[in-house]
Amino acid sequence: MFENAPDEVDNVIVTGKSGAGKQPRIDVLVEEYDLEQLSTGNIFRSYLGSFGEYGYDGDISQFWNEENERFVSDEEIAEGIGTDDEEVLFGLKAKYFVDRGKFVPDRITNELFKSYFGKKDYHGQVLDGYPRTVEQAEFLLDLIEEKKSKIDFVLWVRNTDEKIIERTTKRRICPKCGKVYHLKYDPPKNGKCEECGVEVIQRSDDTEEKIRSRLQEFKDKTRPMIEKLEEDIPVAEVPGHLEEFTPENVRKSVMEALTEL
Repeated sequence: MFENAPDEVDNVIVTGKSGAGKQPRIDVLVEEYDLEQLSTGNIFRSYLGSFGEYGYDGDISQFWNEENERFVSDEEIAEGIGTDDEEVLFGLKAKYFVDRGKFVPDRITNELFKSYFGKKDYHGQVLDGYPRTVEQAEFLLDLIEEKKSKIDFVLWVRNTDEKIIERTTKRRICPKCGKVYHLKYDPPKNGKCEECGVEVIQRSDDTEEKIRSRLQEFKDKTRPMIEKLEEDIPVAEVPGHLEEFTPENVRKSVMEALTEL
């Protein structure tokens, strides 16, 4: 049916507004092309976990140079915390911003991404949540050229702000296992997780105010990033909202979009 779709791919990017419906499309690409999902969320959790396991309980702000808005050298950090383990150092840097509720600067995000992507030999990945800015896109383009890798295409999941707000504000999650439900499309029975029996909750960042803030960030930062990538990489657009949302319809919409590349 989809004879013009690519037979094999090296790496791809899936992008779109927060709540647009990226995960079901990522699942299609992972299955169709035997890829792995590489998300910035998992990258940060991995490095934060390494730092947490190391157990350093000192004041990490001593390693941040406020005047230069940079961390001191890795050698100084390693001497201060007693290890030069790269994953622990990355975790410390991520934790500094996460604990303060600040956005992680592009240069730090790029550093963490490069290290984690390198563990995958720069191949076989669906990049989820990266790049998000023009600076990150430029870093990625230079990186894949340096490592003799490539990005085959960008899959842009399109959705309207109002559809996203309607969908996301009705999302619920199990606080124990993380399983996601939706009050309209996949409601939990009796308000409880079918796996754990725990009452599901609304995530603190799934309120309309915070969703609109993320949507504005997409317009300000991510939309220009897509336009930057489009200069070098084909972009396929796929609808995030389907009148009849089934796994087969999701797969069909993705594969049909790829035949148009």
